[in-house]
Amino acid sequence: MLKPLAIMLLAVLGSTVAAGDRANNPPWQGRSPVIAQHGMAATAQPLATQVALDILKAGGSAVDAAIAANAMLGLVEPVGNGIGGDLFALVWDPKTRKLHGLDASGAAPAATDVAALRRQFGGKGPIGPAGTAAITVPGAVAGWHVLHQQFGVLPLKQLLAPAVGYARNGFPVSPLIAEQWARNIRLLTARRADIPAFDNALALYAPGGSTPAAGAMFTNPDLARTLEAIGKGGAKAFYTGPIARDIAAFMAANNAPMRETDLAAMRAEWVEPISATYRGYTVWQMPPATQGLATLQMLRLIERFDIAKMGFGSADAVHVMVEAKKLAFADRARFLADPRVVKVPVAALLSDAYTAKRAALIRMDRALPADVQPGDPAERSDTTYLTVADRNGMMISLIQSNYRGMGSGVVASRSPKNGGGTLGFMFQNRGAQFSLDATAANVIAPGKRPFHTIIPGFVTKDGMPFLSLGVMGGSMQPQGQVQVITNIIDFGMDVQAAGDAPRWRHIGGPDPGDGAEPPALFLERDFTPETRAALAARGHVLKSGTDDVGGYQAIRWDAKNRVYWGASEMRKDGQAAGY
Repeated sequence: MLKPLAIMLLAVLGSTVAAGDRANNPPWQGRSPVIAQHGMAATAQPLATQVALDILKAGGSAVDAAIAANAMLGLVEPVGNGIGGDLFALVWDPKTRKLHGLDASGAAPAATDVAALRRQFGGKGPIGPAGTAAITVPGAVAGWHVLHQQFGVLPLKQLLAPAVGYARNGFPVSPLIAEQWARNIRLLTARRADIPAFDNALALYAPGGSTPAAGAMFTNPDLARTLEAIGKGGAKAFYTGPIARDIAAFMAANNAPMRETDLAAMRAEWVEPISATYRGYTVWQMPPATQGLATLQMLRLIERFDIAKMGFGSADAVHVMVEAKKLAFADRARFLADPRVVKVPVAALLSDAYTAKRAALIRMDRALPADVQPGDPAERSDTTYLTVADRNGMMISLIQSNYRGMGSGVVASRSPKNGGGTLGFMFQNRGAQFSLDATAANVIAPGKRPFHTIIPGFVTKDGMPFLSLGVMGGSMQPQGQVQVITNIIDFGMDVQAAGDAPRWRHIGGPDPGDGAEPPALFLERDFTPETRAALAARGHVLKSGTDDVGGYQAIRWDAKNRVYWGASEMRKDGQAAGY
């Protein structure tokens, strides 16, 4: 009765009733930040946060706790992540006072038939998200391996044990995840003709013919077996052992190109993060093929305008940020791709001269056209996020995804000799982000990694950590990170208020994977009628209804008091907690 009652109340009250009052806080803030001295974890599901804290209290590092939480999230939040997907992380090492970037993204299989994909998806695509065509090699477990080797303290088996236990014994499904779970299975069922052995997915995620409701207990003993094998055998168990053989056999039986050699070749690698300054802070992102560069470009453009003076939520401030998004995303579509294959002009795109030239295109009285073109820097030459900090000052910003929703819909069978059933997880559909246009930087090719939307964020001040943050949600991620960062730096909000604040999302424009939606600007309901009218008058097409404005977690280091401030997205089921 709870859900129908909530709907009935909304129908009666409409928008006439808002949140309760909180003294000395913005009207939208739902709760206080969490403040703790020894350790902090913020994830998209409370059980995962508690697992992370347990690992910290047992003597584990922030990286240990992040691995444990990530494994747990793959179980309790399968709508956004899992070991069938990829992973990126930024790790602050207090010993060396250095930020490290980890790229654990997989490539298209070596036997990928590009000509066949063009025939299947109509020349230039886009590649369909359901079925085996969009599957790239999963990188998450390789990411765990490299993270653990470099910064782990406790045994991997101990880190995965909580997820194994919950998978075997069950956990209660949280409310928003339950809704997303049901919606994902409905969408995948509608595309079941494209998904081989779709009964595997239904048996795993909709046992008895229905997905679990909020509060219902759910078990995944198949995943428990897979995680146990990884805990005992490490990444080799996944990429070269029985799991790899079962994956390869399933793919071969269903005419998919992935083979054992593709899995065996998977390597996560340490990379140098890229950065840009913003009003005295240094903002860090993963390099291409991620879209982290777009976040930095947006901030570089916004820095040329006094948005603090304009005021939070004002038409002027929103207009400047939306225009910066359009310009950065035009470049995103043109330049971002696997840097092992394509040269991406990162330094030129972030240069003062190029930024000034692009910023000059922003007019305060009129919106840029939907088809704004990328610049030429050569002239001057569905996702989970978590963050953990430990008592030694190590901080990790980690993001992990199956890409669109739960992923491809493909769940591989476990061979009878290995116990039968399934492997307990769904494969990502990250390959749908590739382009089929032969002239595109992000065109698909065997062994090439696709453009990636998932981006962990990090901010330093005077060479020391200030903020670890992430905002989930595809193309919303750079837009969301920019809004949170400006909320904190320009508008003086605390980490919880910065995430609870009403957000905007600009939809449309060119996309590296060929897709392009009609342009529109969505504003959450707390933006004033005056702001909406002023933006519409400048030519912004406002979208009515609802849209996804992402999911946020963050930890801020308070150097003065030597404590952590944690925040978790009020739009999700998550939790920040510390000790």
